[in-house]
Amino acid sequence: MADWVNGKVTQVTQWTDGLFSITVHAPIAPFIAGQFAKLALEIDGERVQRAYSYVNAPSDPNLEFYLVTVPEGKLSPRLNQLQPGSEVMVTKDAAGFFVLDEVPECDTLWMLATGTAIGPYLSILQEGKDLERFKNLVLVHATRFARDLSYLPLMQQLQQRYNGKLRIQTVVSREEVAGSLTGRVPALIEDGRLEAAVGLTINAETDHVMLCGNPQMVRDTQQTLKDQRQMRKHLRRKPGHITSEHYW
Repeated sequence: MADWVNGKVTQVTQWTDGLFSITVHAPIAPFIAGQFAKLALEIDGERVQRAYSYVNAPSDPNLEFYLVTVPEGKLSPRLNQLQPGSEVMVTKDAAGFFVLDEVPECDTLWMLATGTAIGPYLSILQEGKDLERFKNLVLVHATRFARDLSYLPLMQQLQQRYNGKLRIQTVVSREEVAGSLTGRVPALIEDGRLEAAVGLTINAETDHVMLCGNPQMVRDTQQTLKDQRQMRKHLRRKPGHITSEHYW
């Protein structure tokens, strides 16, 4: 059974009609960048809970979560309507293995995300620990429309902070936008456009790929990397080249 603590909402940021961030103060236990917690509200006598990754660095007391509003959903529309001062329940202990400790030694770490799954990478990059072992970092955020790139300003700030070590690339699937690639991530790897835009190649000898987001993107990208680059899923008992987490 999870231990729950009461959190107080300090801010709700509405990015678009369907995307928002919620910031909470709560007495949680320490977590590792890349992990997730569960948020819950009592609705009609029932505790309705969902898992969301931390966007903030573990050293930041402002607990931030990036959410999509599911119109018919039980929880997300209610969370979206919360005001500063409202209470929300948070699991005291974080969970998940989408963390740098699980990534083997490599030269280039590719961090690929769709939608709200950019969160874990932002937590990792804002914390900045255990990144010195990589020569290159690549952060790719894929969305449907340019307006959905909520954290692009933060991504650009992080790029400056890492002083040439971090390369960022946005991908938009439903429109053409200057500076962004157009299409789906697996296709952009298959035809070489992603690597050409970033200026690095994805190589099983030297690289590791983290995939987080839409399950179809994760599956298709894994298949492309397997077929084209001879990369396989990373397991503790059998080291590989791909670490993944699905966002439903």
